Amino acid sequence: MQPIVAIATGDPAGIGPELSLKAALDDRVRGLCRPLLVGDPDVVARQAKSCGIGADIRVVDDVAAAANSNGGVTLLACRAPDAAEIAFGANSAASGRASLAAASSAIKAALAGKVDAVVAAPQNQTSISLAGIEFDGYPSFVARETGLSRDDVYLMLCFGEMKIVHCTLHASVREAIGLITRERVGHVIAVADRTLKRLGIAEPTIHVGGLNPHAGEGGLFGREEIEIIKPAMEDAKAAGIRVAGPFGADTMFHKKGVDAFIVMLHDQGHITAKLLARNATAGLAIGSPILFSSVAHGSGHDIVGKGVADPTAMIEAVTRLANAGAARAVA
Repeated sequence: MQPIVAIATGDPAGIGPELSLKAALDDRVRGLCRPLLVGDPDVVARQAKSCGIGADIRVVDDVAAAANSNGGVTLLACRAPDAAEIAFGANSAASGRASLAAASSAIKAALAGKVDAVVAAPQNQTSISLAGIEFDGYPSFVARETGLSRDDVYLMLCFGEMKIVHCTLHASVREAIGLITRERVGHVIAVADRTLKRLGIAEPTIHVGGLNPHAGEGGLFGREEIEIIKPAMEDAKAAGIRVAGPFGADTMFHKKGVDAFIVMLHDQGHITAKLLARNATAGLAIGSPILFSSVAHGSGHDIVGKGVADPTAMIEAVTRLANAGAARAVA
């Protein structure tokens, strides 16, 4: 039995529904899993029509009724009462509420064991803010939805064989520096190690980047590497984790044979990912009891409804979690 991957359709005013449909119809995706869209039926149908996607969309109200057949797409209904008010390319409270409602519904299905993994299409933070919902990214959202502290779930950016884990994410640099403690660095190393094993890497190798230029240059440019990061790494080594560093964040990504890199700050990882894999990067929220991924690009309000959105990152996210879900099912 193939794993079921729920695809939350994201911002209904953006390209999320289009990307979700294209991913669900992709041959590679369908060869690995049973994709299940989660979103408002009217929104998805309107985007399919506008984008020229002619697939049969089968709407169900319960995961138990989900099954793909004859090349169609199954959609678990998460109805937005004000869906008719959502205009293409426009920020609104309605679209903000709808995007997170779909993601929440998919996460609940994963927690209940009804689906094996969740992939979320891009949301729009302006619309979510207009809805009055506190949101600083999918990792903290997943944490809240699964009953964890926002600090217990981290972002792993994935593209090709590259995986980059962030110790801190959406915080000012001043705030982020205060968050970098021996305990937090040790925790993110341990979570990265567990996640890599969950993804099928039996003995992961992890490299850790420094906070300061040249990883502090032996204390010349700061002591966080000496007093915080290195001791956390020693704790991880004592627990049997294969970890090395700290390395300068500007050079460590050239190193070979590394299963994941850990960076201290948002831009240390995101700049690298977006230069090397523009619009092809998926974000994996790690540390929660579910498999959850999203894409690392925006909601594309400028191209919504035109049928030109590139689903590469969505397809990669789905196939990565489909493989992980299948491995977990076998285990």
